[in-house]
Amino acid sequence: MKHTLSVLVEDEAGVLTRIAGLFARRGYNIESLAVGPAEQGGVSRITMIVSGDDRIIEQIVKQLYKLINVIKVQDITEVPCVERELMLVKVNAPSSARSEIIELAQIFRARVVDVSDDSLTIEVVGDPGKMVAILQLLEKFGVRELARTGKIALTRESGVNTEYLKSADLRN
Repeated sequence: MKHTLSVLVEDEAGVLTRIAGLFARRGYNIESLAVGPAEQGGVSRITMIVSGDDRIIEQIVKQLYKLINVIKVQDITEVPCVERELMLVKVNAPSSARSEIIELAQIFRARVVDVSDDSLTIEVVGDPGKMVAILQLLEKFGVRELARTGKIALTRESGVNTEYLKSADLRN
């Protein structure tokens, strides 16, 4: 199972290297990694996606806490969260298909950020499922290049689980 870990660390040189080294030494793979400043000065938030069962994730969390610059580690996999990812995708766009590609982008609330004679570059922001969905539809045009940031996430203070809301029948 894929787990989302949110790790607050002191913003110092070498912290990310020590965390990556911890994973490498134990043979664990980091599938996605996003790092940036947190709400507090001198602190960074690392959001990572790792595979493993609950026992492996519990072990990873314990090992992370042993690192000097780690302040807080949360497994937010089952916690209601706001999740986002940024993707830039360059697709073949001959004039005959251009309007269809632009229409697809609009449906997904994506933006065309670059245009050339034979390609379009599209910026997509949203949850990881949205990325997969638009990519599947754009593949038929031919994807030339792709760059994704990796998932970032914050827990929902409201406690509202949007995954539950998507599956619930709220028309009653």
